[in-house]
Amino acid sequence: MKNSYNIIVPLLLLTLSSCNVIKKTESVNTLYQTDDLIIAQVSENAFEHTSFLHTKDYGVVPGNGLIVRNDNEVIIFDTPADDKSAEELIQWVENILHCKINAIIPTHYHPDCLGGLKAFHDKGIPSYSYFKTIELAKKSNFTVPENSFKDSLILNVGNREITAKFFGEGHTKDNIVGYFPSENVMFGGCLIKEMNANKGYLNDANVNDWAATVEKVKKEYPQVRVVVPGHGKYGNEELLDYTIELFRTP
Repeated sequence: MKNSYNIIVPLLLLTLSSCNVIKKTESVNTLYQTDDLIIAQVSENAFEHTSFLHTKDYGVVPGNGLIVRNDNEVIIFDTPADDKSAEELIQWVENILHCKINAIIPTHYHPDCLGGLKAFHDKGIPSYSYFKTIELAKKSNFTVPENSFKDSLILNVGNREITAKFFGEGHTKDNIVGYFPSENVMFGGCLIKEMNANKGYLNDANVNDWAATVEKVKKEYPQVRVVVPGHGKYGNEELLDYTIELFRTP
């Protein structure tokens, strides 16, 4: 995996140009913070996890994921950046939230989304991804998600549901969006930009379709209250509007 990370390091220009490569300072919503992992509450039963990918050329790159909870069960979107921080996240969920992890869902194939996948597999936690994510992870010699879906996925967390859906290309060919309908919380992943970010790294992107893809996301979830991007600060539907306008601009 380390050799594969070195190969894919240029992909991380995405994050360097869209957010500061420094660790977040503790906020009023922060529940847990170490050198490797930060967890912040974004709604009653949804939590943003932020971990840090250490790169030789670009320093420390922060990336987000999302935990959603119901009835002592959770589902997680995106792994932390490596197995060490993934193990730390798993321990936090089990020992602090006292929840069972039903599934881990990487939202695309880059290492900031599935770099800690092995830690989940070692614990017997099933993984699910869009079928193209599996194809691209195999080509990149990364740990491969176990279960695939086409177009969309619905899983139970307690007596609630989550959805994961492919709306079209944008940041990558395989980027999906996660949604927790009971609290109208979205994990946009790297398809969605934080406010005031620039377009970032585009080598794997489809810039011609990006805005239209996010327009489909916005139409699908008109009641969204919280939007967590793959990098940077979470917000609301304004992040969708910002991303649409950003990629409408030549």
